[in-house]
Amino acid sequence: MEQAIVAGLAYLRQHQYPNGEFCCYYAPDDPMQEWCQPDSALFPTALVAGCMLSLQALPVANDMLTSATNFLQYQMLHGGLWTHYGRAHAWHRLCPPDVDDTSCVSAIMRARGIDCPHPSNVPLLLTNRNREGLFFTWFLLRLRWNANRTYWRVVLPELLRPVQSFVYWREVEAHRNDVDAGVNANVLFYLGDRPETQPVIAWLLRIIAENREAECDRWYRDPFFIYYFFTRCYHAGIQKLEPLRAPIIARILAQAQPDGRLGTTLADTAWAVCSLLNLGSYPIELEKAVQYLLRHQNNSGEWPRWRLYYGGPKKAIGWGSEELTTGFCLEALARYQQHITSG
Repeated sequence: MEQAIVAGLAYLRQHQYPNGEFCCYYAPDDPMQEWCQPDSALFPTALVAGCMLSLQALPVANDMLTSATNFLQYQMLHGGLWTHYGRAHAWHRLCPPDVDDTSCVSAIMRARGIDCPHPSNVPLLLTNRNREGLFFTWFLLRLRWNANRTYWRVVLPELLRPVQSFVYWREVEAHRNDVDAGVNANVLFYLGDRPETQPVIAWLLRIIAENREAECDRWYRDPFFIYYFFTRCYHAGIQKLEPLRAPIIARILAQAQPDGRLGTTLADTAWAVCSLLNLGSYPIELEKAVQYLLRHQNNSGEWPRWRLYYGGPKKAIGWGSEELTTGFCLEALARYQQHITSG
């Protein structure tokens, strides 16, 4: 396991761009073999960096995290917000800031002890909720009063590009008033258990109780990815999510395969390992899943690319890369190693 972690980190170090970004592609098929186009997006770097937090005590991981956070800081928008596309992308000016990228990047900055954003973006996030108290995915101009001046500075520039904005929303598989459960879970992970996040906690519990994790988010269409996001909130100390613990464990173990997989793919297995550890569950299937990950690491240290998140409910295109899959597999191995060492 130690050798696998070292090899995986070496692969990521060799393939991290000089500016700190990690490579990502978009493609129409899950194995990303039909065609595969590089894409300059911030979220993959945020995901890989989040995975490496469990390894930041190692010098090579710490160096990569420093480079990644420098890249992400450079991409920050007014108000301490982030968007999906990098500054070099053609859609950067059209794609609005979102609470998903903003929360994930902000949580990484906090974990690294970086005073960014400054001032805090929390008040701005809290203004971007619907009447039920759930967070809109996008920061956009809406016909409702908002007393936060920064909010208006963020959303009013849309009026300068009405035609381009109309074309953008016509082309993408998204809606202006999207409210997504995986996205809200990531906001909860950043903001924690506070009065303003109680509707999010209640919603996540309802989704699991009603077995709706496969259809609760426009971008994360794999239930195992949803489990990963939901359970890391529990692991972060939000004990009110305790009712989701037993059903998620049962649903993960119900999809255990004879070869050790939990779910269908390598990514499913990595997310499942992390989710079980988040929930404090250590069945025999956990060790078998770790062995499955170890067996499927390539000789050069990486795990194969796979589409991990999508452009919308039709799954027309999705994003992934060897770097992304490798990040999640490394997190699973590192956290399992920490478990058996401490145990």
